[in-house]
Amino acid sequence: MNAAGLGRTINHVMNRSRLVPYGLIALSFVPVVAGAFRVTELASGAPVDDANARFFAQPLPVVLHIIGATVYCLLGAFQFDAVLRRRRPRRHRLAGRVLIPCGLAVALTGIWMAVFYDLPPVDGLGVMVLRLVFGGTMALAIVWGFACVRRRDFTAHRAWMMRAYAIGLGAGTQAFTHLPWLVSGNVPDERGRFVAMAAGWLINLAVAEWFIRRSRRRPAPALVTARPPAPASSTLPG
Repeated sequence: MNAAGLGRTINHVMNRSRLVPYGLIALSFVPVVAGAFRVTELASGAPVDDANARFFAQPLPVVLHIIGATVYCLLGAFQFDAVLRRRRPRRHRLAGRVLIPCGLAVALTGIWMAVFYDLPPVDGLGVMVLRLVFGGTMALAIVWGFACVRRRDFTAHRAWMMRAYAIGLGAGTQAFTHLPWLVSGNVPDERGRFVAMAAGWLINLAVAEWFIRRSRRRPAPALVTARPPAPASSTLPG
């Protein structure tokens, strides 16, 4: 491949990577809007009913969960922009220092709410176990990803942070896995709820693992600036 072809290939890969954050933000849309609605409901003193009584009784965990998840999903999406990551590494590091506590807040408050909130009957024992398993896995992935970057193992750092983000973005995919019930106008039973929740997290993790394996097989190209051809000599023969 000549220099021009290589430059076009690199630009194509980089341009595609720049679209990734916007896809992730789009996937975050439903949970971010739902979270904003919940915080507004709590702040405005909306009527208390069976669906929101647990949040009014103990608002701090859910508020921390929503704020942490909003920052984690939206800011975290731009950590996957390969161009931005290479051109502005300091910005990537600063964002990481914000995202680590936000991600841990999401995971730990999710675990707390699964154990201590009075959840609706459809969220049975199976869903609680799912939340404990995936919340714990997310927290461990963040901690391990941080440990990897401290010892400058950037490949492992990216892999573990990608897995953590995939779990954190589970609510976005779960909005789609619940669609069969929403379209039919029915409410899922305990088994259906378990399947829809598990599918959301597992789909995200499967996609994350695919990206991780692909990046290991094909290392990301370095940024290359094509040099213009040297001008022809204008010296006339004497």
